[in-house]
Amino acid sequence: QVQLVESGGGLVQAGGSLRLSCAASGRSLSTYIMGWFRQAPGNEREFASQISRSGGATFYADSVKGRFTISRDNAKNTVYLQMNSLKPEDTAVYYCGARLFDTSPWGYWGQGTQVTVSS
Repeated sequence: QVQLVESGGGLVQAGGSLRLSCAASGRSLSTYIMGWFRQAPGNEREFASQISRSGGATFYADSVKGRFTISRDNAKNTVYLQMNSLKPEDTAVYYCGARLFDTSPWGYWGQGTQVTVSS
């Protein structure tokens, strides 16, 4: 099994940037398709971005497309989410997730990191 730990969250003003990291242990990150999700208070967890095992394919929710960039460094067992032009509506707990195949459920989750964007 893989264990995931997110970091990099914090408080930032609207228009600012943050870079989230998701460090994996227990198993090679290259085994997994990785994703970032977020959950705002009172809302369900929603998909933000996904990256293939090699990093060659990425996908984004429309709400973050053009502002967020997902990347991975399999040698460091870490996935990143660069978030630019942040908006107050990006405020949420951000989670990284892992799955084996595109048809698999997201079976592994980190504990989340809080991102707060002030107006």
